[in-house]
Amino acid sequence: MMPLIKQKPVIINVGLTGFADNLRQCGAEVQTLQWQPPAGGDVAAGWALAQMLADPRVEAANQVAFGRYLAAQPVLTGVSTAAQAIPGMDGRLILHSGPPIEWARMCGPQQGAVLGAILFEGWAASLDEARGLVETGAVRLAPCHHHGSVGPMAGIISPSMPVWIVRNTAGDNVACCNLNEGLGKVLRFGANGEEVIRRLRWMAGTLGPTLAVLVEEMGGIELKPLMAQALHMGDEVHNRNAAASALLFRKLTVAALASTRLDARAMAESLAFIAGNDHFFLNLSMAACKVMLDAAHGVPHASMVTVMARNGVEFGIRLSGLDQWFVAPAAVIDGLFFPGFGPADAARDLGDSAITETAGVGGFAMAASPAIVQFIGGTPRDAVANTRRMLHITLGQNGALTLPALDFTGTPAGIDARRVLDTGIQPVINTGIAHKDAGVGQIGAGITHAPLACFSQAIAALAATLPQRPGQPDQSDQPPGGRT
Repeated sequence: MMPLIKQKPVIINVGLTGFADNLRQCGAEVQTLQWQPPAGGDVAAGWALAQMLADPRVEAANQVAFGRYLAAQPVLTGVSTAAQAIPGMDGRLILHSGPPIEWARMCGPQQGAVLGAILFEGWAASLDEARGLVETGAVRLAPCHHHGSVGPMAGIISPSMPVWIVRNTAGDNVACCNLNEGLGKVLRFGANGEEVIRRLRWMAGTLGPTLAVLVEEMGGIELKPLMAQALHMGDEVHNRNAAASALLFRKLTVAALASTRLDARAMAESLAFIAGNDHFFLNLSMAACKVMLDAAHGVPHASMVTVMARNGVEFGIRLSGLDQWFVAPAAVIDGLFFPGFGPADAARDLGDSAITETAGVGGFAMAASPAIVQFIGGTPRDAVANTRRMLHITLGQNGALTLPALDFTGTPAGIDARRVLDTGIQPVINTGIAHKDAGVGQIGAGITHAPLACFSQAIAALAATLPQRPGQPDQSDQPPGGRT
């Protein structure tokens, strides 16, 4: 003991850094451990978490859910209208991004996009008339996720719009997404002027039917290998899709040159439109991620996250083991703004495109895309750090989607709500920033994180569904002194 006593002590400080500062002033060597209470200090959520962290039922359920996600094989099998492809898409129904929200609470871009879709469908002749249809309930609204679909930003899908149809060939589930309009004045940012409606009608009358023929003649396109190749070429297939869009364009062009069924003018217009849009693959990436995660949904007791989505007002998540939403206020995005715009102009976090992060790409795969930081801010080192950090909150890695910068290890995948709550590490999302007013469009891009409150609610709800095991403390009991 004497040698130990004579040694200069090295102190580990847990908690307030002020304690460490005082010790250093006294000449002590101090190592500060970054620590915070689990569940953000929420005692009830922390106690529910404590009951579940090593629960074998949850562990087994998560392995089933994660295995189904890994096994899923997303294949683009067709292009059709939403009315024909999406279950329940009947009558005057418009789908939107994020968790459920009523018209009066929608953000500006989402309201503007709903009105634009009504004009596109021909249900109204003016914006005022379109607004009246929504306010009186003559046009119904529902989340895309309730109909096996996803949509970027405002996420609007109406019956006549063309959609990608992506099938999980390792299972029996299907997911859809609308087609990407490009940048500028577009519906997904709430624009609804004549130019926007004219483009949407061209997409419905020319682009959609052209793509339908090409996909049919190709016999479909396997999307997971294409996404994997794009990750090796500098994409993360959320905010950077230049490589994936080019790979898709090459496949479509070869098919178009071989086709004898296409009108030459329609083919030329369609290929030119795709070639001019580096984000064209985004919507396919979203549908592929949706179909993989839907394969993992519905496993009782599983704490794996299968949806993260935003509507500009609320951020929502869903777990595999529960068929309900857990919501918190949508965040303000920290990012880079286009000249003339700033944080005061920005809408809150918006869109279903966080389905990419939920599936282990996008922000989770930033290590593959150092160039993305020029768009969202930060450094290439930050991009790698974000990916590494997500390893602490995921069930595993996806060996089919690998990252060259990390020695070709798989992307972090399978967000475990328990680990998010236990570590306090919030899932990272890189995203575009919309103007708060309808129709202005994108004004920047940046980084945001899923709110911790969503995970607190989800874990408490999941714990309540678990039957008590013999010898397990009653989950309704609080720990001694109310501590977690």
